[in-house]
Amino acid sequence: MLSSLFENEGLKARNNPILKPFVIAEAGVNHEGKMEAAFRLIAEAKEGGADAIKFQTYKASTIVVKNSPSYWDLTKEPTDSQYKLFQKYDKFWKTEFEVLARRCEDEGIEFMSTPFDKESAFFINDLVSTHKISSSDITNRPFIELIADFGKPILLSTGASYLSEIKEAISWVDFKETPVCLMHCVLNYPTPNNLAQLARITGLKSAFPNHLIGYSDHTLPEEMQTCMVAGMLGATIIEKHFTHDKTLPGNDHYHAMDKEDLKKFFTLWKNIETLLGSADVTAHEGEQKSRKYARRSLVANCAIAKGEVVKEQMLTWKRPAVGISPSEYENLLGKIALVDIAEDTTLQWEMFESE
Repeated sequence: MLSSLFENEGLKARNNPILKPFVIAEAGVNHEGKMEAAFRLIAEAKEGGADAIKFQTYKASTIVVKNSPSYWDLTKEPTDSQYKLFQKYDKFWKTEFEVLARRCEDEGIEFMSTPFDKESAFFINDLVSTHKISSSDITNRPFIELIADFGKPILLSTGASYLSEIKEAISWVDFKETPVCLMHCVLNYPTPNNLAQLARITGLKSAFPNHLIGYSDHTLPEEMQTCMVAGMLGATIIEKHFTHDKTLPGNDHYHAMDKEDLKKFFTLWKNIETLLGSADVTAHEGEQKSRKYARRSLVANCAIAKGEVVKEQMLTWKRPAVGISPSEYENLLGKIALVDIAEDTTLQWEMFESE
């Protein structure tokens, strides 16, 4: 469950970016008001390997004024009014989301939904372990405090925000002692790769060392490299828009991933985990032969007669490492040979007096 990241795994992840991120398939309103499509999104998010699927819960009348202009790519989504667009997809409400939450439980994937008003916040609270607050609400103090009062962990997106605004929003949540994960986000739909600004993940980690940092992605899925790099930079939670059909016109379909993109991400991540291995600094089991045969031993640089005292000019070092290590060089000087030693002999401690 996502909320557990704030207790155990998340704490580890702050120090270990190698851990697999928690992946949220952001279905939003890509169900377009059809329950069958919503069920399909849930099933395909689970099939693709997502840990959670997230929807959006709003009413056009409570999220935007009627003459509010668009801020998306009109060549992909031609609706030039926020109110008109949101009105198309605001048909699901409490009863529908209760059905979707049960469906997610049956499918074995965590249910989430971002609320955009007080009413939806209260009934969504009964269905989720963790809340999501959109970038659009980062300056909405009364709403943030309302969500924080529920006491459940919060994912807070930081799109289009200055650092000062993020700090202020965090102060409202911290005052309530509610756990929060800051989600780096760029509010362009879609976000060109050159504007993804993934280095901000490390910037947020530096600015907010006591909070989890995640990533909410709006780039085109392509090879899923953006999300992979975000995970490598330490994003504990990754959220990306999700659809069952990327060819569908409008809304969020055109910059969303599908189940095959999800599978691709997890394949890439598995390869990265293999390449990264463990952060423990130690010799690998497969290096033991190399340790023995590629390292060096102290070797007689000339014949050493029995009874002679070992001097610097008598020693050199050569492979393999089956004798006295060159790290013991100083300790061998001044020792007396117990036997005659031929030139180019790999030296052993039993050839010399112990005192």
